[in-house]
Formats: sequence, structure tokens, C-alpha cells
Amino acid sequence: MANRKINPLAKQALELGPTLVFFAIYMLIKDRTFHIRGTDYSGFIVAALIFVPILLVSIAALWALSGELSRMQIFTGVVVIFFGGLTAWFNDERFFKMKTTIVYGTFAVLLGIGLLRGKSYLQWILGPALPMQTEGWMILTRRLTLGFAVLAVANEVIWRTQSTELWVKLETFAFPLALFLFLMLKIGALNRYMI
Repeated sequence: MANRKINPLAKQALELGPTLVFFAIYMLIKDRTFHIRGTDYSGFIVAALIFVPILLVSIAALWALSGELSRMQIFTGVVVIFFGGLTAWFNDERFFKMKTTIVYGTFAVLLGIGLLRGKSYLQWILGPALPMQTEGWMILTRRLTLGFAVLAVANEVIWRTQSTELWVKLETFAFPLALFLFLMLKIGALNRYMI
């Protein structure tokens, strides 16, 4: 399928929408227990299970509209399906909470492997969208590797020590905002390397 331009607002809605829908559903049913086929499920687990097909529909819509999917979208989709399945199978919300650590930790490890090989895998992924000299990509990759590692550790600390409601709020708003601001600050600081 050929790559097609997609309306930036539609793209943002499809990328951020599933997480916001998960948050809204969780807030509506967080205090309820659902009895399904002889098993009691918390509102969190039900919200997480609803999130999985919503995310898949969103990814499919992105693919249908743009004709492409990023490696990050595919990886995130696979991780969400896997950990959503474990959450349902074991009726244990910890699996879904670990998903964020796995995603951020994997990104940190992959970028770190590239750095050890003297390469910027980030440039391979984002290069066409952000023309920059190789030195700039290496600096950004080092910083983003550290940023992903910090977010992975932060997620582990938060879900293990704080309430589920606080984790959901931070997962929905704080982590993405922190990553966005971090990227904007770092990319802005690398202006002299821009082509």
C-alpha cells in the first residue's frame, strides 16, 4: 500500500485516543467488580481489556489512512496484546502495569545497543522526518536512551508503591507529557546539527 498523507489532527486522535478512552473507561468503572463466567474482575482489568481492541482498531485505521505503520506502533500493539492477554488470563493487573516498563525499557535497550555499535537507531526510525547531522543523532540517541530508562524505572516504582488510580493518571498524562517535553527540549538544543 502506498504511503499517503494523513490529516495531522486525525493522526493525533488515533494515536492518543485509545489511551484517553482507557482513562475515561477506567474512571467510570474503577470501583466496580464484574462477574464474568464465574470470575470476578476489577474495573481496572475490564478497562484494560476494552483498551486492547480499541488500540487495534486505532492502529488499523492509521494503517488504512496512511498506508504505513511505524515500527514503534507495531511493537506497542504487540506488547499491549500480550500483556492484556496475561492480565485477563491471570486476572492480575500487574501485567498490564508492567507493559509500560517493558516498552520504555525495550526502547532504552535497543537504542543503547545501537550506541554500543556506534549507530543511532533513532536516526534510522526518524531520519526522514528530522534531517540532522549524524553527531546530532548520536547526542539525541544518548539522551533519549537515558530518558526511556528513567521512565521505565519511574513506572516500576510508581506501580509498585502507589495506587492504581494514580498510576493510571500518570500513565495517561504525565509519562507522555514528560517524553514530549523531553524530546522538544533536546531537539531544540540540537538546532546547530539540523540540516
